Amino acid sequence: MENIYSVLITAVTVLGGASAWRFYEKRAEKREKDDDFVRKDCRERISKLEALLSAASKEKDQMREMILDLTAKVAELKVTVDFLRIENEQLHKTAKPKGKQQLNG
Repeated sequence: MENIYSVLITAVTVLGGASAWRFYEKRAEKREKDDDFVRKDCRERISKLEALLSAASKEKDQMREMILDLTAKVAELKVTVDFLRIENEQLHKTAKPKGKQQLNG
């Protein structure tokens, strides 16, 4: 009778051990697949972020060139406005005496 119990306990232990081994093996495979998925996902995200960073850098350089161009144009316009203001003041000064002469004459 003891032999039967020993055989039964041994059979249960062996079967339980084999099932536990399969369980842990499947669990390890699933974990490995999950890790591979995470690595692949991270690589894709990094590639996308690098592309976005490169595009942003190019756009920043274009904006910098536009700002420099606009700054030069604003300086040009300021000089033109200053010149026109001075010329306008001179015209007003020279036009006033002529206007007074015409009214008096």
